[in-house]
Amino acid sequence: MKKDISNIEDVKLLVNDFYDRVRKDDLLKDIFNNIIQDRWPIHLEKMYTFWETVLLDNHTYYGSPFAPHAKLQVSKEHFDRWKSLFFATIEENFSGKKADEAKWRAEKMAEMFLYKIEYLRS
Repeated sequence: MKKDISNIEDVKLLVNDFYDRVRKDDLLKDIFNNIIQDRWPIHLEKMYTFWETVLLDNHTYYGSPFAPHAKLQVSKEHFDRWKSLFFATIEENFSGKKADEAKWRAEKMAEMFLYKIEYLRS
């Protein structure tokens, strides 16, 4: 039986596995690699603190998660792929209340980010 997401090591596994998939994905890799370039360690550290704050209620992330995404040239297709990779990462590694919460929060974030990006374009 898979364990739930319960500590920072679990968060790191989730984030590292997910972004390994993103960096290989035909639709997403260029978007992420072109923006992040050689700053992947910094980005991953930021994602650890973000998900630790969101899922484990340990407030280590300070910032505005939407701002870096505001001008991305992305569509619903990109967010759908992002969610698909994120959900697959969770389902392959974890099971439980926090795992379900991570999927729910990712779903809501993707909806909100897409809505805001489309609004800013119009």
